Amino acid sequence: MNPASTAPIATAPLPGAFARFRPDGWRLIAFGVAVLVVVPLLVVFSSLLSPEEEIWAHLAEHVLPGLLLNTFWLVLGVAAGTVVLGVSLAWLAAVCEFPGRRFFAWAMLLPMALPAYVSAFVFVGLLDFTGPVQTWLREIFGANIWFPRIRSTGGVIAVMSLTLYPYVYLLAKNAFATQGKRALEAAQSLGHSRVSGFFRVALPMARPWIAGGMMLALMETLADFGTVSVFNYDTFTTAIYKAWFGLFSLSAASQLASLLIVIVFAVLLVEQLSRSRMRYTQAGKHAQDKDRIVLTRGAARLASVYCTLVLGVAFLIPVAQLALWSWQVFGQDFDSRYLEFLWHSLALSGIAALLTAACALLLAYAKRYHRDPWTAGAVRIATLGYALPGPVLAVGIFVALAWLDNFLAANLKEHLRIETGLLLQGTLLVMLPAYLVRFLAAGYHPVDSAMQRLTRSIDEASRSLGVGGMTMLRRVHLPVLRGGLLTGLVLVFMDVMKEMPITLMTRPFGWDTLAVRIFEMTSEGEWERAALPAVALVAAGLIPIFFVARHADIQR
Repeated sequence: MNPASTAPIATAPLPGAFARFRPDGWRLIAFGVAVLVVVPLLVVFSSLLSPEEEIWAHLAEHVLPGLLLNTFWLVLGVAAGTVVLGVSLAWLAAVCEFPGRRFFAWAMLLPMALPAYVSAFVFVGLLDFTGPVQTWLREIFGANIWFPRIRSTGGVIAVMSLTLYPYVYLLAKNAFATQGKRALEAAQSLGHSRVSGFFRVALPMARPWIAGGMMLALMETLADFGTVSVFNYDTFTTAIYKAWFGLFSLSAASQLASLLIVIVFAVLLVEQLSRSRMRYTQAGKHAQDKDRIVLTRGAARLASVYCTLVLGVAFLIPVAQLALWSWQVFGQDFDSRYLEFLWHSLALSGIAALLTAACALLLAYAKRYHRDPWTAGAVRIATLGYALPGPVLAVGIFVALAWLDNFLAANLKEHLRIETGLLLQGTLLVMLPAYLVRFLAAGYHPVDSAMQRLTRSIDEASRSLGVGGMTMLRRVHLPVLRGGLLTGLVLVFMDVMKEMPITLMTRPFGWDTLAVRIFEMTSEGEWERAALPAVALVAAGLIPIFFVARHADIQR
């Protein structure tokens, strides 16, 4: 297969969606990657075809009502929290002028560097009954002082909202920046005040971007495992883990996973239906208005205080507390094990990032050379993994590979008289497909965006100069795609570094990572000892933040 010289095959017109479809190497690659996404879903849903009555009776009576109620309040609360924080901060950074705006414009993304489960154990450690904050308050105001309980529905919603609001902030800021203040001025010319113009004009115009950011936050919420574990807040992800490793029942884990997938797809369907009814047009160049609303002195101070407060609570205080705890335990807790945790995290992240980038490049080429509905559909299915929670992928891929493992072992023993034991289970071959499916979208979109710059005329000009085949790929295509590939590699590398449920549920024996170490320490309430690996994850998480700030011109 020659990626540089392959061209769409001219075909006779065929009716319907079958026109222009012929199998070849590029299409087979796209379909093969799509199958990796479909297989775990089929495995998970197959558990519904043969339900175990005792398991379902137990789940329906003792588990499902609480899970559904907890999930409902968590999704509702995080949606409201991320939208309020993200939209308000985005409006201030994009449209208003106040002291420190250029700094806050990019600094408000810093909470993305903190995994939600890290923020969770920091706030629990600080604000729990035995934590320093409540202890200090009791010393000053007496033992009977009231303090809100951090291990509550409100507590987990607040922590996740503070961690996930940058998804809404980043997209909403771009939307408001394209509007400038012209939309607000038009509303004022029709008799609206600034406040009314914001809610009646600016906010509805930015709705698609806000909805997109909110959906990303909700996907992370439904997929979260570490945060809800710290808060002892039962959701489907924790129930799947307990069913697998507590009850030792893959059937129960699969059936819970199938219900979680139904909820995820229902949320996606509602969002798609709501956006399909909306029609928007691209604003002209006049919308790129660099003039900002100059706030009054009092309003400007309030804006600066508000941004400082959010940044301090969401990022500065947790990082400072992590640094303090790490300093306290470094001498007695740091040893060669941490080098092993770090090596495992780096190795897994590096291998997964390279594998994902390679598949993303192949998918982008498949889409480039075949613009038929079949290939487009396969590429879209292949990049749906971002919507699949880690525990679901862990269950689906583990069950599929376990079946394949047993099949291979039985056939080798029967036909070749070879005793192999388990070939796939207990190896990295279980983890890597799950990482690939989960994070392929993060690697694919930067590569696909860079691919748009490679026009057909570039290929034709290269061939006219005698440059073709792999030489064209190396000398013409890769220099153009280098930025997209590097961005995809970095994003996937950081995501795998912070990923917890897939690693926790499918890792080989003894293959602990920084994220697994954090889970083990927080499960025992050892907040100080969990801080040391958390600092390493936070430092790694800052890299993509600077990438985004640099390439998106976020300070503008």
